[in-house]
Amino acid sequence: MLRTIDLRGSRPTPAELLALVPRAETDVTAALAPAGRIIDEVREHGGRALLDQAERFDGVRPAAVRVPAEELRDALAALEPEVRSAIESTIERVRAASAAQVPAPVTTELAPGAVIEQRWQPVERVGLYVPGGKAVYPSSVVMNVVPAQAAGVRSIALASPAQAEHGGRIHPTIAGVAALLGVDEVYAMGGAGAIGAFAYGVPDLGLLPVQRVTGPGNVFVAAAKRLVAGVTGIDAEAGPTDILVIADASADADFVAADLVSQAEHDELAASVLVTDSPEFAEAVRARLEARVAATKHTARVRAAVEGRQSAVVLVDDLEQAAAFANAFGAEHLEIQVADVDATLASIENAGAIFIGPYSPVSLGDYAAGSNHVLPTGGTARHVSGLSAATFLRPQQVVRYDEAALREVAPVIAALSAEEDLPAHGEAVTARFERA
Repeated sequence: MLRTIDLRGSRPTPAELLALVPRAETDVTAALAPAGRIIDEVREHGGRALLDQAERFDGVRPAAVRVPAEELRDALAALEPEVRSAIESTIERVRAASAAQVPAPVTTELAPGAVIEQRWQPVERVGLYVPGGKAVYPSSVVMNVVPAQAAGVRSIALASPAQAEHGGRIHPTIAGVAALLGVDEVYAMGGAGAIGAFAYGVPDLGLLPVQRVTGPGNVFVAAAKRLVAGVTGIDAEAGPTDILVIADASADADFVAADLVSQAEHDELAASVLVTDSPEFAEAVRARLEARVAATKHTARVRAAVEGRQSAVVLVDDLEQAAAFANAFGAEHLEIQVADVDATLASIENAGAIFIGPYSPVSLGDYAAGSNHVLPTGGTARHVSGLSAATFLRPQQVVRYDEAALREVAPVIAALSAEEDLPAHGEAVTARFERA
């Protein structure tokens, strides 16, 4: 259980580390063609295509794609009190953290009468995707909706797959949390079809195109996002979840094993990786992992994940090498459980979210930390950030120059426009000073 990658006695280059990191066997490119056909069906046949796709892929035909308002109200009323209380607590924490992510406007005066204003403008309309599949994710409703609301998005549409066990309706907990957050435009649609519907709109449903699509999903959702990225904004191409734990001999082996299992239960392709400079600690984790895998509810799924090629124990000479490997891996979730946490944290560049110390497990971030759990997977944390209020904001520069300020920089503009052989650029400035 957990294969070994032994880097001791070597110092691989960053490029060599990239080749060594364990990855799940998923190929978004292979899903592009079928995802494209699904999107084309929606563009051509609208709501009927979405109903047909639900029947084909989800095993049930919804009574309607748009979830009726009454169904949302009933779902909210039916939420179990302890679930509603937990969701409300999560909303409060995520809302506070998301509000802190909205930058304040900044005004820079470069000279008298020469002002640049930096403002952050929200997109007007977004489409938020909440997956179905092996689990129900009411927490993902919170993680998508709350940052959009914090950013000031005015129009929010939400999609989640129809559920056969609920008669073609979306999961009632998803519906209830949407209603709790004030989202009343909800659709029973899933997969690539839902992404295409958001991007292009569905006139016969009154579904207008969105400016940004966010939320995790399977490989077809990821492929669909890639296909519509030129039409609408996307957050990232989410894939199977991953966790990487950097730990030394001071860590608790059972804590680490529990955290590796917690992510492995998502999917057979989930990656659970331990990086340590202690072979003895690695063996202790393996022993605890075996016990926890055998005892957990989703044993078969977890075992497939931890025994897959995407999961491993990585042995390193020191924590500096551990950080280098973590930066190459670009973990969705990075835990640091070492004696000197801050020293290791200072060397970390690439991670979706970072969990510090023995009492900050990834599952804390999944639900109640206040951080967002929609994070870049598959190494994309090397160039993509997690979902936040900033996902729904666009920085815009507002230029305010008066006559004197423009006159001062006119020679600069004239010189550069002449050098670039774009004389009309300079003439657009001098024209303002040629009148009698």
